[in-house]
Amino acid sequence: MYDELTENDIKKIQEEIDYRKLVVRKEAIEAVKEARAHGDLSENFEYHAAKRDKNQNESRIRYLERMIRTAKVISDKSKADEVGINNRVELYFEDDDETETYKIVTTVRGNSLDNKISNESPLGRAVLGHKAGDRVYVKVNDRAGYYVVIKSIDKTADDGSDQIRKY
Repeated sequence: MYDELTENDIKKIQEEIDYRKLVVRKEAIEAVKEARAHGDLSENFEYHAAKRDKNQNESRIRYLERMIRTAKVISDKSKADEVGINNRVELYFEDDDETETYKIVTTVRGNSLDNKISNESPLGRAVLGHKAGDRVYVKVNDRAGYYVVIKSIDKTADDGSDQIRKY
């Protein structure tokens, strides 16, 4: 399996890797050394906690490096009048008679609580490439779906405020 990432996503991931290698790793190693100096390791909670933190950091580095290695690089460019990655879209949900605004992002930036939906989600996949005014069918599964109308598209540049989701 691979993640679809934009060049900007890869840049942000690489920044996190560099930070973890240059800053967090040194701090974690120092914390382990300090805790080890406190004596009996079998009952030294600080030592075990420091080792756990160090291992979590190393695991995160490996995870991010694998994500970059296996990524499928996609473009965040789209036509001026079409929905694309990093665009905000105002959608009218016919069934609910409600309007909501979402930002279409890659899976690593998705955060439904912040109205950032993945380009691989049913709603994100359905609206990509469509224009304002289009009525789009969102297929949830083989038996269910709903219609939305794209009211507006905001093509503002990626402000870089989106964080890569932490696991």
